Amino acid sequence: MEVQLTPDQRAFVRQAIDSGRLRGEEDAVKEALSLWEERERTRAEILAAVDEAESSLARGEGRAITQESMRELAQQVTQRGRARLAAELASERQTPRR
Repeated sequence: MEVQLTPDQRAFVRQAIDSGRLRGEEDAVKEALSLWEERERTRAEILAAVDEAESSLARGEGRAITQESMRELAQQVTQRGRARLAAELASERQTPRR
């Protein structure tokens, strides 16, 4: 297979080789393909998660996301965080210092 790179791409690869980051042009292609494969795996996982979420919603599971539901969620998180912090502070006050 023959691949034609743009001048900028060739310079980018050359810089990586010159700096010791890559041993040769083949390493650049292998790394690019590896990153592409990883991106495609991640994309497939995201699409599968979206499909599962849509199926879940179709079964009547989950909850609608609205501005109001997001405000409620933020309030709940804030309340839990404050309660956790208060518990940690109370625990620190009860622990004798050496």
